[in-house]
This record gives sequence, C-alpha cells and structure tokens, in this order.
Amino acid sequence: MWEIATARSFCLILNALPRKNGWMIRFIKKLLLTSLLLPSLASTEINLTDAQASKIGEQIWQNEGLGRVDYLAVWNQGEAFPSFGIGHFIWYPAGVDGPFLESFPALRDYLGARMALPRWLIEAEHSPWQSRQQFYQQFDSAQMRELRQLLEQSVSLQVAVIIQRMEAALPKMLASLAEPAQRLQVEQQFYRVAAEPSGPYALIDYINFKGEGVAVSERYQDEGWGLLQVLMEMNPQANNVMAEFIRSADAMLTRRVENAPRDESRWLPGWRKRLQTYRSS
Repeated sequence: MWEIATARSFCLILNALPRKNGWMIRFIKKLLLTSLLLPSLASTEINLTDAQASKIGEQIWQNEGLGRVDYLAVWNQGEAFPSFGIGHFIWYPAGVDGPFLESFPALRDYLGARMALPRWLIEAEHSPWQSRQQFYQQFDSAQMRELRQLLEQSVSLQVAVIIQRMEAALPKMLASLAEPAQRLQVEQQFYRVAAEPSGPYALIDYINFKGEGVAVSERYQDEGWGLLQVLMEMNPQANNVMAEFIRSADAMLTRRVENAPRDESRWLPGWRKRLQTYRSS
C-alpha cells in the first residue's frame, strides 16, 4: 500500500526531471512499476476522518439529490430503472438488463448486515416497480415511505459503501490495462489527485457519478468516460492538478455526449457544474 505523500513525491520527482535525462526517467519508471505498482494492486486506502467522510457524503447527496429526502428514491425521465440513496444506486426491474452497473443490491446487502431491513426489501430480487409511471403512482405508498426513511437513516453507511468503491477502483483500473506505461500514468495521476485537498472528494464523487471506466458495457463507440479515461487523459506536466482533472473529465463527458446513441446533451451543463465542485478552495 502506498502512502499518498510518498506517491506524490515520486510523481513530482519524475515530472520535474529534464526531458534530456531520458535514461533516468526510464529507470525511475521501472522502479515505480516493480516496487510500487504491484503492491497497489492488492489494495488502495485513502484515510479520511469521520468529519471528512460526512462532508463528502453531504456533497454527494447535494450533487445527486439536492440534499432532499424525497430525492432518495427517483426514476429519471428516459431511464429504464429507478435509483436510490445519496449516490443514486441503480436497481433494475425484472427483465431489464441495462449497460450500467447495478449497485443497489450490494448496498442493500451491506445495510442488511448492519441494520434491520423490512422483509419485502430483503426478499425482493429485482426492483418492485416495473415502470416510471408505476413508480410515481406508488410514490406515497407505505412501502416507498418506508424505503425513503431507511435511506435517510443510513446516510453514513451509504458513504462508507461509496468510499469502499473508490478504494477498490485503482486495482480494477490497473488490472484492466495491458501496457506498463498506461498503468504508471493512471497510478501517478490517481495519487496526484488524491494528495490535493479536494482530491479524495473528486475521486469518490466521480467514481460514484460516472464509474471506474473498466466495464466494456459502459462505453459508447468503444470509448469510455469513467475515472480510468479521465486519468489517462490528464497531462502529467500540468501544475494545477485539480484544474487538469476537471479539464480531462469535461473532455471525457463531452466525448460521451458526442458518441451517445441518443441525445444526452441536456445532461452536459449539469455535469460540468458538478465538476466545478472539485476545485481546491
């Protein structure tokens, strides 16, 4: 496991070397890959205080649902599934096999190991609501109110699940890359971002927002828009790390809209506004 400060120091040394010292750069890259890259495949940890985790959770809830309890259960126009919780965890109805990661069942299991859940929720294999119309017709039902109350009471546990996903993301991204140079690029940029004051929030939120970028199904015209693609697109020489992360993320989301099989342009202004919350204060 890397300490963030150590990883950042290696990245700064590598980026500061003159281009003429190519042999030295190659030597450092080899050291990084052999002594540092392999341990990181096992685990990644960014230590956050309870206060930091709580603040990140509040920001994600604000990003996804304006901090409103009634937005803890939504079915967006044009989507084939409802979303739940502060991170809008997806739950597919029976017979729907969408391209995006179904994340609510794992959240439900995590919550069920730590708090009492209603029997109907434990036993439901798929979303009980088959259509958006049915979902909102039953929005004030006892079942739906019970679910929203549960989600409101479990915000801290949802934050823990979201953070765990971020910690598992780097090994997944590195394992998906065949080229050592690509793995080095992703690892360097990951830890450069993580070392910034707003970096952990940006990593956690973007993964929750647009995924790791490793799932082939989450691509348009064979091009993804997840954290992997954002880190790959970042310029290692950029001095303002968060500004470069935002620029790269904007480029990936713009490319997604351009490649999308349907018109997704209406989402882009909101996505861009969300990226601006990643700027370091």
